[in-house]
Amino acid sequence: MAVLIDTPVWPWRGRKWSHLVSDVSYEELHVFVEVELGIPRRAFQGDHYDVPEELYDLAVAAGAAPVACRELLSRLQAAGLRVRKPRGSAAG
Repeated sequence: MAVLIDTPVWPWRGRKWSHLVSDVSYEELHVFVEVELGIPRRAFQGDHYDVPEELYDLAVAAGAAPVACRELLSRLQAAGLRVRKPRGSAAG
């Protein structure tokens, strides 16, 4: 299993969030999130799940490997599982 999680530093709606990915397959990620964290599949963000900081320790205890955000992105890209936003869809 190669599920990776970065540090919960991403602010949104008054909370901090982590990104949770798999560098093996989306199916591995979906199973991990459903079984270990109870997050519904509809929360999938194209190539990752956003995980609130209160679930970070649970994710790590369940087997997610803590990594820096750059390593998470690098491994996701190397696995060919990175989904890029279409041009012109800037957040904000």
